[in-house]
Amino acid sequence: MKLQTHRIYNFNAGPSALPISVLEKAQAELIDFRGTGMSIMELSHRSNAYEEIHNQAIHSLKKLLCIPDHYEILFLQGGASLQFSMIPMNFLQSGKKAGYVMTGSWSEKAFIEAKLFGDVYHAASTKDDGYHSIPKVDELQYNHQDAYLHLTSNNTIYGTQWKNYPDTGDVPLIADMSSDILSKPFDVNKFALIYAGAQKNLGPSGVTVVIIRKDFLEQANTNIPTMLKYGIHAKNNSLYNTPPTFGIYMLGEVLNWASGLGGLDAISEQNDKKAKLIYDAIDASNGFYAGHAEPDSRSLMNITFNLKSKDLEKKFLDQAKQEGFVGVNGHRSIGGCRVSAYNAVPSEACKAFSEFMVQFQNSNS
Repeated sequence: MKLQTHRIYNFNAGPSALPISVLEKAQAELIDFRGTGMSIMELSHRSNAYEEIHNQAIHSLKKLLCIPDHYEILFLQGGASLQFSMIPMNFLQSGKKAGYVMTGSWSEKAFIEAKLFGDVYHAASTKDDGYHSIPKVDELQYNHQDAYLHLTSNNTIYGTQWKNYPDTGDVPLIADMSSDILSKPFDVNKFALIYAGAQKNLGPSGVTVVIIRKDFLEQANTNIPTMLKYGIHAKNNSLYNTPPTFGIYMLGEVLNWASGLGGLDAISEQNDKKAKLIYDAIDASNGFYAGHAEPDSRSLMNITFNLKSKDLEKKFLDQAKQEGFVGVNGHRSIGGCRVSAYNAVPSEACKAFSEFMVQFQNSNS
């Protein structure tokens, strides 16, 4: 007998919503994976059955993001937070500097970790304006001899997002794309290294995707612990140790789902429409709702705003929860409200929430 399920409007910032069709397929295959007599979680990572899953996920990601053959794709662990350390350990050579573009809490954390390993500086920062915006490309100040330039593509806490990426020439460009990878088309060739925790648009928590240019990989420091060497993971196809097999399986299924939607162009169009529903409610409220991000820096993934008072904000959040909207509280560090409209969040959820915003305003103005 099929169990009845209750699904709420999930706006959690991460781990975030997953496509219901992917969850249903995983449920169907959980006990006996494709006739193996074992769960995917029981398969050896050295088995042919798992190897096919692993390699197909790599192939699907390459196809969706148009990743050229001169890049390696790695499936690692430790989240983006471990990448904050791995990157300078591998690429911040003695006598070199690295520039960091400061646009929020996660770029701050990356900068703090990098300082432990070498000479780093702020190539640009919007901290003084409360991280309401993304720096203009022509405002970036970095040196052509730098080891790399680092940026965070989307800022989940403050709700800002890069619309265009700089062309940095000979300076390797590195991006933390944890919260907006797979949400819109972009040119991979601009980057020497891209990393992303999977738990926003790619799959469940526990997998970190790294896309790294092979010639940049060759420059990596080898005098570091083995498990922290990108080269070791590339040489072993991310199978140097036991990978998060179930997470990679789920990631592959999410990529198949994304392909079925029509790829990044179709996904981007859908994300534009979803975010517009919420931003329109903010903009039409005559100040009842105040968006955090400047209009030209607004994130399509994380829509952040405040109400006129803390008491009204609390009432709004309490009522939203009662109406079945989960994860709308802003990050604990800044408060306020946040709607995370990642790829798997359906348009119906954003429409329902925008209607709730209008109704709440009408009842409390």
